[in-house]
Amino acid sequence: MEYEIIQAILNGDKQRYADIVERYQQLVANLCYKLAGDSIDVEEATQAVFVELYFSLPRFKFESKLSTYIYKITLNVVFKTLNKNKRYTIWNNAVDEDYCTPSLDEDLINAEKVKELHSAITKLKYEQKVALTLHCFEDMSYKDVAEAMGVSLSKVETLIFRAKKNLKKILTEK
Repeated sequence: MEYEIIQAILNGDKQRYADIVERYQQLVANLCYKLAGDSIDVEEATQAVFVELYFSLPRFKFESKLSTYIYKITLNVVFKTLNKNKRYTIWNNAVDEDYCTPSLDEDLINAEKVKELHSAITKLKYEQKVALTLHCFEDMSYKDVAEAMGVSLSKVETLIFRAKKNLKKILTEK
């Protein structure tokens, strides 16, 4: 199905591209926000992702899912924007004790945990934040995270393991 859509786009069917934008726009915007918070203009970054996607579609080789390809472009756009702005404020999302399930509880105790966790996450290395975000908040498999980040599967496993270990260490030091 993705093959036919991309072929139609490459043959000039702009409406099919609008369908892709509509389908993935919220996903891209959410990922931009999760990775950069308020330190970038999410709407501008989302538009940049889709412009880059449009021009890179002829190079898409169907070796991965289109969504994985879009994640990879999103990571590149966010990273470039953060580097340009020299700001690395990452995440505003709450997670529970295993650092992978979004927290829905909004009581005062949990709010304090969220604040502590946010502070701890900002201290992680960028690659660890990205790997953990994609796996935990975007429900991507380790293999898909590896493809999106352009790294090996073993590196993703190591990044996520270290991110969780570092978060626990940071949180227990307080």
